[in-house]
Amino acid sequence: MPTFEFAGRQYEVNDEGFLVRPEEWNEELALFLAKKEESLDALTDQHWAVIRFIRRHYEEKQSAPMVRSICKTTGVALKRVYELFPSGPAKGACKLAGLPKPDGCV
Repeated sequence: MPTFEFAGRQYEVNDEGFLVRPEEWNEELALFLAKKEESLDALTDQHWAVIRFIRRHYEEKQSAPMVRSICKTTGVALKRVYELFPSGPAKGACKLAGLPKPDGCV
């Protein structure tokens, strides 16, 4: 499997760049992935609201939340989610939240 290095550690990812071990995620890694995967120089409060919600949901249920749940809980409109994460909620937001690749659509 492919790997990348960040802060002196190697992280294993699948062929699409999703973390193999979500428990290795932290917010500093999210900032690194934002730049690397989404070409984002910074994360706003709205980015963090979405990322943290996705992360909490995953930790509680071992699955990615549905996009409707993301919007409803965070108050971030669907259109805005796509503006915040250019590759979308499943690929972009879930990747920055350190989730493995979601099974269905989020």
